[in-house]
Amino acid sequence: MRHPRLSADHTTKETSRLEAFSDGVFAIAITLLVLELIGIRHPTDGEGLFRYYLHHWEPFLAFLIGFLTILVCWINHEHVFRFIKRTDSGLAWVNGFVLLMITVTPFPTAIAAEYLQTEGKFALAGFGLNYFLISIASYWICSYSYNHSLIDDHDRELFHCVRLTYGYSIFYTLAALLICFISIPVAIVLYLLLFCVFAFPKEFSEWLLKRKQRRRKKPEGPNPS
Repeated sequence: MRHPRLSADHTTKETSRLEAFSDGVFAIAITLLVLELIGIRHPTDGEGLFRYYLHHWEPFLAFLIGFLTILVCWINHEHVFRFIKRTDSGLAWVNGFVLLMITVTPFPTAIAAEYLQTEGKFALAGFGLNYFLISIASYWICSYSYNHSLIDDHDRELFHCVRLTYGYSIFYTLAALLICFISIPVAIVLYLLLFCVFAFPKEFSEWLLKRKQRRRKKPEGPNPS
């Protein structure tokens, strides 16, 4: 007796529920970033409001960096789930690890912003560790979906390039994490470059695919006689 397959409608609905739950977690994580700003809304030493906020700029920087980080992660999460057509119990757990890394993001971001001037190396390293774990989680969800045939066959080549993107990011973020202990400015530049790439995951993965196809079509040189 053949094992019954889920109907297309049920499969689509199942994937949509996973995406909807993930979107809710992303929204909550961004909302949590505002709590740090709310905590400093009342000057306690009689200082003027503008001067007080000028002297307490760290929470604003943490909010901006945290917001952009979570936004870029959401863009990439949405990009990956464009390809995923089916789901299973394992994918739910792998996706849960991705969401865990997202919900942790506000903490190392706030630490980095507050202690960058005093304990910059360790503060930025904690921030970098979060990026490193996010890269692992992103690669894991791509590899799981690819290896368990949760995407359509005609998307596998492009999705392989998507997976490669996150695979490269693991080594990149690990290198940036180590550089935090050597040079803070260089590490910051590396993280800015990382932002630029992953702010446009669709374009970068398509560029990798085109590069791969050009190499495949490149004619071989003449064989030596």
